[in-house]
Amino acid sequence: MRKLTRRSILVRSAVAAAAFAAACTVGLGPVLAAEKLNVVATSGYIADAIRNVGGDHVTVKTLLGPGVDPHLYRQTSSDIALATKADVVFWHGLHLEAQLLSFLEGLAVRKPVIALAESVPKDQLLSADADAALPDPHIWFDPRLWVHVVEAARDSLIRLCPEGKADFEVNAQRYLAEISKIADYASASLASVPASSRVLVTAHDAFNYFGRAYQFEVAGIQGISTESEAGLRRIEELVDMLVKRNIGAIFVESSVSDRNVKALIEGAAAKGHKVVVGGELFSDATGEAGTYEGTYIGVIDHNATIITRALGGGAPEKGISGQLAGM
Repeated sequence: MRKLTRRSILVRSAVAAAAFAAACTVGLGPVLAAEKLNVVATSGYIADAIRNVGGDHVTVKTLLGPGVDPHLYRQTSSDIALATKADVVFWHGLHLEAQLLSFLEGLAVRKPVIALAESVPKDQLLSADADAALPDPHIWFDPRLWVHVVEAARDSLIRLCPEGKADFEVNAQRYLAEISKIADYASASLASVPASSRVLVTAHDAFNYFGRAYQFEVAGIQGISTESEAGLRRIEELVDMLVKRNIGAIFVESSVSDRNVKALIEGAAAKGHKVVVGGELFSDATGEAGTYEGTYIGVIDHNATIITRALGGGAPEKGISGQLAGM
């Protein structure tokens, strides 16, 4: 049923996009605010991609703000009003916004509703569960996969507003170069962590693409979706792992409660092993809008730098370009 629902959104959006493209009036030169493409994006990550590629041709508003869990989020009355007035809605897909599927399906009857992460080749996706019924949606933690999202954003904007093609292509090329640079920084920094310390324990199981990209073992207290609750057995298993492997740092997440992380620390302490919080990572949501950490580049820089330094590697305290706050 979920796959059928997602597919129906894509089919309905394709029809709506074809009708909208004929009416699009965005030009190549400077445009008036009223002429800009009015975009609504579900997550900060998707919004950042659209802003970077769309440039002066778009105005972008985000439904899910900093610290908001996309797995559990349901639309509000203000969300409905905002999305109804938009020219196009961009969402992540891959079942990340699980509670918004019906809402998005309804919107797709009237306007383009485009799931950018659905562009990632299926053979590059990890599974979210044992029977592989659903993909792991957290692809942004591997910049090589995020490239597909940026390219899909570029291609979607070109289809919607062919007049802006040249600008969209130049903007995408510049943004992809920035992503390549931060990916290289993350690889170099994380490679400096001693092999025995490359274990990332976090609040929920969002970092599997990170683990595959940077050769880290990852363990989440909760499952892929924060809908799954951590049981006592899971807590006990992770406490035993922390003690036996002498792991001294675990991480909280900006969009997930730290209750279970505290339980791990207390459990390890009861067995005579000290564990500290290595830092707060951005997982399902970016930082505050208007800040460096509110961008995709800033999130990758922040997470790579925090993890590297907490687990014994070498990275600049303020990140690749000295822009990180609160380090």
